[in-house]
Amino acid sequence: MNRVFYFFFIVLVAKTSLLQAQKPNILWIYAEDTSPWMGCYGDKINANATPNIDSIAAAGVRFDRAYVPAPVCSATRSALIVGQSAIRFGAHQHRSSRTQETRLFIPQDYKLLPEILIENGYTTFNHGKADYNFIWDMTKTYNYKLKKRTDFSELVHKQPFFGQIQLRGGKNNTDYLKESVRVDPNKVSVPTDYPDNEIFRKIVAQHYDAIRVDDKIIGQILQALEQTGLHQNTIVVYFSDHGANNLPRHKQMLTEGGLYVLFMVMGPDKYVPKNSVRNDLVNMLDLSATTLSWAGVDVPNWYEGQNLFSKNFTPRAFVAAHKDRLDHTIDRVRTLRTEQFRYVKNYKTDRIFLQPQYRDSKPAIRNLHHLYETNKLSKIHQQIYFGERPAEELYNVYEDPAMVFNLVDNVEYQNVLEQHRALLNQWMASGDMGSAPESIASLKANGDGKKWGEGVNPEYEIYRVDSDGDGLSDRWETANNRDPSDGLLYFEFNCGGWQTEGWKSIDIFSNLAGSLGFLDFKLDSKKGTIYKEGLQIRETNQQKSIVIKMKSNASLKIFVANDYGDLGSAEYSGNSSFEEVLIPLNKNTSLSGSTKLSISFRGKKNDLVEIDYIKQF
Repeated sequence: MNRVFYFFFIVLVAKTSLLQAQKPNILWIYAEDTSPWMGCYGDKINANATPNIDSIAAAGVRFDRAYVPAPVCSATRSALIVGQSAIRFGAHQHRSSRTQETRLFIPQDYKLLPEILIENGYTTFNHGKADYNFIWDMTKTYNYKLKKRTDFSELVHKQPFFGQIQLRGGKNNTDYLKESVRVDPNKVSVPTDYPDNEIFRKIVAQHYDAIRVDDKIIGQILQALEQTGLHQNTIVVYFSDHGANNLPRHKQMLTEGGLYVLFMVMGPDKYVPKNSVRNDLVNMLDLSATTLSWAGVDVPNWYEGQNLFSKNFTPRAFVAAHKDRLDHTIDRVRTLRTEQFRYVKNYKTDRIFLQPQYRDSKPAIRNLHHLYETNKLSKIHQQIYFGERPAEELYNVYEDPAMVFNLVDNVEYQNVLEQHRALLNQWMASGDMGSAPESIASLKANGDGKKWGEGVNPEYEIYRVDSDGDGLSDRWETANNRDPSDGLLYFEFNCGGWQTEGWKSIDIFSNLAGSLGFLDFKLDSKKGTIYKEGLQIRETNQQKSIVIKMKSNASLKIFVANDYGDLGSAEYSGNSSFEEVLIPLNKNTSLSGSTKLSISFRGKKNDLVEIDYIKQF
């Protein structure tokens, strides 16, 4: 009996080993910050300059319309490893879960993709970043460490394996490239959403060079696979986490440039077709589902993607993405792309497009600010970088891939607009944890002591000390050379400054971000009101007057009020230049104890008002 049992045990082990051996190896080559500017994607500059990348596409499948779920690395990385959009399980804020107080855990019944593969007999490794926006267990996720990205010798005996090799992609150092190999900046085309000048031509050329560096490294990886014989049973995937790093409307932005990525696959005929091109709308979450399917593992019910090579594959009607806090800058934007259009929903319309960021010292951002300040930036570039942020955007990306002509107000596209609104609402109905404000602990972890400075967004001021109760923290006032104890209100509306944010309006056409670098708006009736909430003005504050530095094309009556009633009024005669308007405060109505300041303007419909600052004097 024991002999019979032993015989069947041996047979079972043999069958299991055979099945394991038949499972494919799966290798993700994961490039950072890279747009699909390769020869295989029809790019003329890099034609014949990316042979190794092109060989993957030629040997397998190139996906021509692949999109990531977020325009920043950690949110995309977190989503792919879980198989679900980060807004569903709370990992949507960039660089989250960094302190004991801000720890985030995925739902209890969820498992990370490599963890699932380990349970199904796979060796797993990650040669690169693993900064997921949640707490995870390394021992359950990766059970092998690759010595270097071209050393697969030990994996010959550890098949099947699932591995990730991350390349620097757009971040590659290109300084060492020979002049003969580098792309000439004078021969590149600058996308229309950027100024066509020497700085941006150099940035575009450098991105081409960075891709060429990646190509060389990929060649080394493919060669190493071949030398070990692993290439015969290995599926190789090459893709990116988002668009180019040094182009301001690629990385961090919900644009075509930010979300559209390279994606190609090659492998054994059993799993991957040869020399084919797919034009489906692909959500990169599909890669997660496809990877499990290659491994013969059932796709979990929380996965949002589908097996791209299944007989039951259903083409998507749209792909959606999200943008939330990026480093220290707070935002909330949602978007979806259909066959021809991209729709964008902005939830924080009080913020300019080009919020403060880690790239502020880089040539591109500095150049944009310089051109703006010297009035040398074109009107369209003024709008897309420093202009008022509309609540909605709609672009015909067939005709306008750079997304510079917003069709929201075009009557010919109202049906299209309504359709896309409905699709986005449908997508968000499955859950969007970004609708809730970030915790105080998380705000502190990401906003305090950072190199980008104080007072980036008004959300941070809620937990900071405000000695004089003027709505501005002591830290912000000190950083901006103000007296934190003077009790005087002061709001300066420099475009990009946080004080533009937090103001709301009634009976006003446009939002208050300030396309000219000021708080500017049009009345949509005979009056309009701007107001700010959340003040904590105390008895120690000085009374006197409110001063508004402004200009308008028309005569206006101006009224100032707080929670308790009218504070004062003044008449403004209209001026083409900025001037100060003095509004004496009523002696019988105090600012002390105010939580709200409102300023109303009475004039004619479409009267334009531009405000430089509001201060208490």
